[in-house]
Amino acid sequence: MDLYKAIQDLYAEKEKLERVIASLEELQRNAGNMPALPPKLSKRRGRKSMDSSERQEVSERMRKYWASRREEKNQGPQANLQVNLQVKHADSGDV
Repeated sequence: MDLYKAIQDLYAEKEKLERVIASLEELQRNAGNMPALPPKLSKRRGRKSMDSSERQEVSERMRKYWASRREEKNQGPQANLQVNLQVKHADSGDV
């Protein structure tokens, strides 16, 4: 490709770009005259914020929940052991 041909192609591209820019500017001017669309009323997203009393209630509820979980966990192996012993005792016919 010679230099002259490259320059001609660039000028042709420049003219196309200028036409596109002019049409976009015209659209922008016409859009400025159009009334703006009313803002959409969107639903509130995310979590609801809590005040201090609600946080305190949740804290107490979770404290009780985790205490009961710890208690169940601590009693779990002993309760299983007692059930197993009762089953073995019943199997031996001594009941």
